[in-house]
Amino acid sequence: MEAFTYKGIAEGKYVEGEIEALNQDEASHKLKEQKVIITNLIKSKKKKSEGKAKAKKGGGLSSLFGGKKKVKVEDVLIFSKQFATMVKAGLPILEVLGMLRDQLENPGIKEIIEDIRKSLEGGVTLSKCFEKYPEQFDTIYVNMIKAGEASGKLDVFLLKIVESLEKKEKIKKKIKGALMYPSIMFTTAVLVSAIMLIKVVPVFAKMYEGMGVALPKPTEIIMSMSDFLRGTGGLVLFLSIIIFAVAFKYLTTKNEAIRFKWHKQVLKMPIFGDLILKSLLARISLIMGNLSAAGVNLLESLEIAKSVSTNVVVSEALENVKKGVFSGDTLTKLFLKEPLFPPTFSQLISVGEQTGQLDEMFNSVASYYEEEFDTAVDNMSTLIEPIMIVFMGVMIGGLMIAMYSPIFNVGSIIG
Repeated sequence: MEAFTYKGIAEGKYVEGEIEALNQDEASHKLKEQKVIITNLIKSKKKKSEGKAKAKKGGGLSSLFGGKKKVKVEDVLIFSKQFATMVKAGLPILEVLGMLRDQLENPGIKEIIEDIRKSLEGGVTLSKCFEKYPEQFDTIYVNMIKAGEASGKLDVFLLKIVESLEKKEKIKKKIKGALMYPSIMFTTAVLVSAIMLIKVVPVFAKMYEGMGVALPKPTEIIMSMSDFLRGTGGLVLFLSIIIFAVAFKYLTTKNEAIRFKWHKQVLKMPIFGDLILKSLLARISLIMGNLSAAGVNLLESLEIAKSVSTNVVVSEALENVKKGVFSGDTLTKLFLKEPLFPPTFSQLISVGEQTGQLDEMFNSVASYYEEEFDTAVDNMSTLIEPIMIVFMGVMIGGLMIAMYSPIFNVGSIIG
């Protein structure tokens, strides 16, 4: 017997839970007998985790000694681009998959493509073939292919997949690029200061001991910091930072309450919080627009959008919207109820609901927040460069002035 997790509506209320059955069809039949309208039915994660554990036990040695090469996002994007282009050109899908298997370099993606090709040759639908690899091809990818199969416009939906993947990667690269400069500058300033405190300051300390002059307060503080870092205090500080980082990572991963509070604080961070929220809104809107165009129902679209969100605060807000759909409220009202979503977001969705073109409006919202995100990144980059230069100047320059000020004082006494 397998365990299945379900979500649905019973007697006008939102319900969710687990049910045991031999397969998904039997689980669906049992729920229908209980008068549950199913919105989502998947195999229980417990079973999945057991499967993963078995896979790890079986594949431990192969992964250690050069087993399957990891498939990167770039590999999936390259495959998707070439697949979409060749299908649009009118080539048979089996032939396309065979060509891509031979052309691509990564052994991991080659193996996946060959397995998909064999499954397709055996009579399995294309969406089911891709569904076997959720780590590489998420629910959005699979649903878009399913829609392409149903409508006979596979090439159109494959191009939508490529567009979605490209925008996702663009947002990721923009965020990384925005954070890289301040991260490098801050790390450099800290490392230079630490080297000076450990290596340079002791030389000055020995020199000042023989001079017999009273040291200014800033110099005394710098020397105390140097002694602390060179002694057991430095080791304790270093270990404390490592322990804190590991503990923080563990708690924000395993403890739901702490993770929620942390993700909430992330969105409240000055500059960066707004940047992250805009990128998430652009991603959610693009997903909702594509799924709506693919004919996926609203509840399932919200569930998929929620599952791809990396921030639990955003996921919870989408869950609240999804539950509100059952009560018959409009999306506009539901999004307005959630303070996380800006009024602009709800107003644009309202236009889509009124005109009956929700998919087009979601895509417009995605474009709007992508532009907002790009502008915010450019503004932040312009602002942060002078701030970091001033920070480095104050930190390192202050350290140098504090160490040389006793020499200036001696010069003035002699004068």
